[in-house]
Amino acid sequence: MTTESTSVNPSPGPWPVAGQFSGRASLASASASPRTASDRLALPVRRPLRERYAAVPLVAADVLAVLLAVGVLSAAHRRWELALPVVLLVVALDARAGLHRPAALPAGVLDEVPALAARAGIAWCVTAAAVAAYAPALVIGPLRLCAAYAVQVTAVFVVRGLVLARRRRTARTHPRSALVVGAAGPARRFAAALAQHPEYGVRPVGIVAPRADGEPGLPVLTTAEEVHRAVIQNTVRDAVLLSSDAGSDAGSGEGSEDGLVALFQQHGCATWRVGGEQAGGPMGDHLWGFGCRRLVPLGERRGLTAKRALDVALAGPALALALPVLMACALAVRIADGPGVLFRQERVGQNGRLFTLLKFRTLKPADETESATQWSIANDRRMSPAGHFLRKTSLDELPQLWNVLRGDMSLVGPRPERPYFVAQFSRIHAGYAARHRMPVGLTGLAQVHGLRGDTSIEDRCRFDNHYIDHWSLWQDVCILLRTAAGLVRPTGS
Repeated sequence: MTTESTSVNPSPGPWPVAGQFSGRASLASASASPRTASDRLALPVRRPLRERYAAVPLVAADVLAVLLAVGVLSAAHRRWELALPVVLLVVALDARAGLHRPAALPAGVLDEVPALAARAGIAWCVTAAAVAAYAPALVIGPLRLCAAYAVQVTAVFVVRGLVLARRRRTARTHPRSALVVGAAGPARRFAAALAQHPEYGVRPVGIVAPRADGEPGLPVLTTAEEVHRAVIQNTVRDAVLLSSDAGSDAGSGEGSEDGLVALFQQHGCATWRVGGEQAGGPMGDHLWGFGCRRLVPLGERRGLTAKRALDVALAGPALALALPVLMACALAVRIADGPGVLFRQERVGQNGRLFTLLKFRTLKPADETESATQWSIANDRRMSPAGHFLRKTSLDELPQLWNVLRGDMSLVGPRPERPYFVAQFSRIHAGYAARHRMPVGLTGLAQVHGLRGDTSIEDRCRFDNHYIDHWSLWQDVCILLRTAAGLVRPTGS
């Protein structure tokens, strides 16, 4: 635990109304975490399992198609050594193109055929070239190569078609609750069109607009608190943002879109842009003639899969190499402070999800209330010399490598905090809750700039959001290198 100061700033005030998202202050306020009357942290809605694992059947279709394609090759080529690179390439290319993401609406496979065929062709050509270069005896002839390619494209077309057909049936019988964002009049007309066409699988339950129009029908939500209640009560899964050419005069700017997307994604909602030049996609991606495009969360848009791969690739070996150090630290804590070597504490992770963080215990709190709601002091007299050393060298954080492997955390990201303080800081510091747009981390941009220990929460919040807004895999590598260099001259807390 680090000692932190909370510079007393005036409260950012109530949440902005839905139409006030054009300025920076409004965007920051829109990203704040919703709070209940008791000021406790209100966590976003969690998606059902079938939505969180929607990509699994489509990935399975890719794998099955490749295995069937390998089956048409000669006996010498029917080996997993050949199938494996094709599977990896196909899955990676399709994932990169977004072919495993949920569609804006129940989609047909015909629109996906060009993209699937092109990526299958690339995978087979690359694999065939590699085999010819490194194993000439197993070179794949052009006829067999074309046959394998044709079988794969046909198989993936059939299997994906079955998967998507089942999803269309499910969407029609069990539509997803949605909020329509825009001026009240156009939003009502758009919602009425969706209600008359259940084949799109979207059921509007409310309208988010700058001001109410007094018309009967769907309720008009004008504040973020009303949006929060509507999401919880109606199990809202989607937010549809109308562009100006769709008849809406609200929220058409880029800053406006970013603020609204952040607000809805913090509630666990998928967000869609309807209408506008940037809403174009495949011809099938439309809602009653309006072009529809999914607004992908920032972290997902920029490759959280690669970030997770880096975490696993580095955290696993690091945990193995650090085993002697971990054992030495555990022994020191056991001798100095008695039983209870590990300290477990509930923290807030990505999208408000709670997890149990692990640390080496450096002192024993008086009770659970102190642990959950009080800062630990850097030079607490209850801290033994062993605990003080672990804090100063940051060795007490090493068990969090296990949190990284489990997927609770990343190696790099905003530092996680306890629910009590997340609720407090979200009220005091505009934009604090927006730190949870990406996985929390073992180290971060704020930490390598010296913002740990008794430093400003406002400064940390600013650095964390800057890191998220400009994330790249190379930036993670640079932060890890700077953190490693900092361990040579530890300051701790």
